[in-house]
Amino acid sequence: MAFASFDSKNASAPMADINMVPLIDVMLVLLVIFIITAPLLTHAVKLDLPKASAQVNQPPPEKIEFAIDAAGTLYWNGEPVARDEAAQRFAAASRKQPQPEVHLRADQDVPYRFVAQTLADASTAGLTKLGFISEPD
Repeated sequence: MAFASFDSKNASAPMADINMVPLIDVMLVLLVIFIITAPLLTHAVKLDLPKASAQVNQPPPEKIEFAIDAAGTLYWNGEPVARDEAAQRFAAASRKQPQPEVHLRADQDVPYRFVAQTLADASTAGLTKLGFISEPD
């Protein structure tokens, strides 16, 4: 690797050729480094994952808003009903899958007899999801 010649006439002239050997050496070193490190970058953790089966989410059951006012009038989702018609609707609702929830709203001045009759009718029909709705203090 001579950078200058022994000829005195051309000694002061700059060299017009680029020495490619050092560039090729650098490229080969980078290629070797890339070949060695590439498999390390794609390393994944081996796990034994659990098996699970996906099930269809059931829609939430419908709810029945059942109300009793102070006079003892029964309301099924806001519609006035008689006691025997309410018992028939309870029986029809108990056959649905999933069973609907009954939300019972009773006026504070209603005699307990009406609430007990409603609970007995719902229980006789086979409804098991009953809830009392009240106002917070």
